[in-house]
Amino acid sequence: MGLFDNAVPGGNITKPLMIALGALLVGKMLSGRSAEQPDQPQAPAPVEPTASDGGLLGGLGGLLDKLKDAGHGNVADSWVGTGQNQSINANDLGAALGPQVIREIAQRTGLDEQELLKQLSTALPGIVDKLTPNGQVPQQHQVASAFNS
Repeated sequence: MGLFDNAVPGGNITKPLMIALGALLVGKMLSGRSAEQPDQPQAPAPVEPTASDGGLLGGLGGLLDKLKDAGHGNVADSWVGTGQNQSINANDLGAALGPQVIREIAQRTGLDEQELLKQLSTALPGIVDKLTPNGQVPQQHQVASAFNS
């Protein structure tokens, strides 16, 4: 996966985890589905991201905002900053993202919700750190290009 090879402990990013990260950060795994459509099982398929296609939470910035709104701003800031990344508890991450987002991603990945949260809570600190090498949140197209490489 290039940029993300050493972003997670053990260096192993599974396909379901990449689908989950793509759904959260760039929306490229969402097959262009809009919020008005009823839930339908769809095979995740990469699509060309657009400026407005920021994933389920509005991209990396939206994810960081969700974490800050849930009281985990210091943790999120540690991932973006250049210092040591703080960890986040899987349950705290789930509460910050919300049950609807977790359910949506779990359905797309085939993982159960607890396993999904466990993997995301392990991977997100390193992934966000890799996406913000200079302590700056990149523009959405830059995040999307990191996932396409």
